[in-house]
Amino acid sequence: MKIVIIGGVAGGMSAATRLRRLNEEAEIIVLEKGPYVSFANCGLPYYVAGEIEERSDLLVQTPEQLKARFKLDVRPNSEATKIDPVAKTVEVLSNGETYTVAYDQLLLSPGAKPFIPPIDGLAAAKNVFTLRNVPDVDQIMQFVTKEAPKKAMVIGAGFIGLEMAESLAHRGIAVTVVEKAPHVLPTLDEEMAAYITKELKRNQVEVITGVSATAIEDAGKTVVLENGQHIDTDFILLSVGVQPENSLAIDAGIQTGLRGGIMVDERYETSVKDIYAVGDAILVKQFSTQQDTLISLASPANRQGRQVADVLSGLARKNLGSLGTAIVRVFNKTIASTGLNERQLQLEGTNYQVVHVQGKNHAGYYPNATMIVLKLIFNPKTGEIYGAQAVGEEGVDKRIDSIATAIKGRLTVQDLPELEFTYAPPFGSAKDPVNMAGYAALNLMEGISESIQWHELNQYLVNGAFLLDVRNPGEVANGRFEKAMNIPLDSLRERMAEVPKNQTIIVSCQSGLRSYLAERMLKQNGYQVKNLDGAFSLYETVRPEEVM
Repeated sequence: MKIVIIGGVAGGMSAATRLRRLNEEAEIIVLEKGPYVSFANCGLPYYVAGEIEERSDLLVQTPEQLKARFKLDVRPNSEATKIDPVAKTVEVLSNGETYTVAYDQLLLSPGAKPFIPPIDGLAAAKNVFTLRNVPDVDQIMQFVTKEAPKKAMVIGAGFIGLEMAESLAHRGIAVTVVEKAPHVLPTLDEEMAAYITKELKRNQVEVITGVSATAIEDAGKTVVLENGQHIDTDFILLSVGVQPENSLAIDAGIQTGLRGGIMVDERYETSVKDIYAVGDAILVKQFSTQQDTLISLASPANRQGRQVADVLSGLARKNLGSLGTAIVRVFNKTIASTGLNERQLQLEGTNYQVVHVQGKNHAGYYPNATMIVLKLIFNPKTGEIYGAQAVGEEGVDKRIDSIATAIKGRLTVQDLPELEFTYAPPFGSAKDPVNMAGYAALNLMEGISESIQWHELNQYLVNGAFLLDVRNPGEVANGRFEKAMNIPLDSLRERMAEVPKNQTIIVSCQSGLRSYLAERMLKQNGYQVKNLDGAFSLYETVRPEEVM
């Protein structure tokens, strides 16, 4: 059996090494158009920042190591230029010469390439970079070392863009981030991304959203935005997204779909017999909806590589779909997500409900506890968990990983309170935020509590609702709603007559717990009450201009 693999990073190398473990006698050839295989592309921004000090640490394996350990024929600087699915051959360009290699099975793992937007003057700029591989980071490091830029612009505020914004800022460079979407991290929801905007600004990173870059002038020294704004810069990073590297597949007659993604079946076989595909270039099923989607992440690519090796070795494996679980650190904040966001559910026309809870990463009485804001999105009838997002300083990964596991295991919000987490004061809380999210969701499902979201508050007030703030006076002095009455929770029973009974009452506190207690107290005294989900702390983060 002769297996040729095109692409030697996450998916391709995972497939190659698993194939060898299952097939000692198979001939396995890996073609990689770049100079390196098995490199840590997720570590590239941290090398720019200096957190990863040695460039060699980015290179996980060399062709020589892979040959010695796995008997793999790994060929860097070997670009596959054409596939002949009838003759079952691949044309390869290496060192200026072309040759042909035959295959029994062919695996495509070409990855994704940066999307380059149509910006006037881009070709003439000498200071524009993208970041996908080691040669890219070499060019960036050479430029920042030699030219010592004082100002940098990152165009695109996705995960890589924000990692690079932080990395450049750590090098003492003044950074401006420009994002066409209404907020940074467009794959997350607005109110959760607002915490990251706040953190960027706290670290002197300028954030401009809702506009795109339309032109580059002065050979890269000036960027023109669509609102007419001109911004001077010495360095430009394009990070506006990626698109599947699909040219080989299309030329070979392989079927593609959404945004050019290579279509595969549940066994990773393409529309052409004996040609398989994995990684960033393929379409996968979103786990909950089973709709086609593109997920460009290392963990799914590695899993797919192993699974397709099993398939080629005669083992029964299926691609069950992906959630797109992802995480990014931005200075002292970490934000992570899994599953579907609100925008995706709205586009699907899916009925859903949201709850935000706040809790500490470990016991609050143990030193250095920090806050986690956790958002849970679920079906209010069945309890199916659609997605989750969390932001904080520490412990965010643990909570989102737990919920991602729950979704993959088809648990519901009813199961979240039953999850058992390790607990000791340095590590967690007796009531973990994931448990508390389950309790809060159950209260909504069972009608014990009713809530409104941050973006609904103004309309409720316009329609005549009464806003009650049950925080203590000291908290209110540090920031308050303009139109709220303040009655501290512990005084509410004695002062309940001050709350009008002929209006819908919207109750808020700092995080949501005391307002829930106030809601229960008022409801049992005949009031119509709704809890402002996420409370004041969430509202002032996403709408700081609307609080006093």
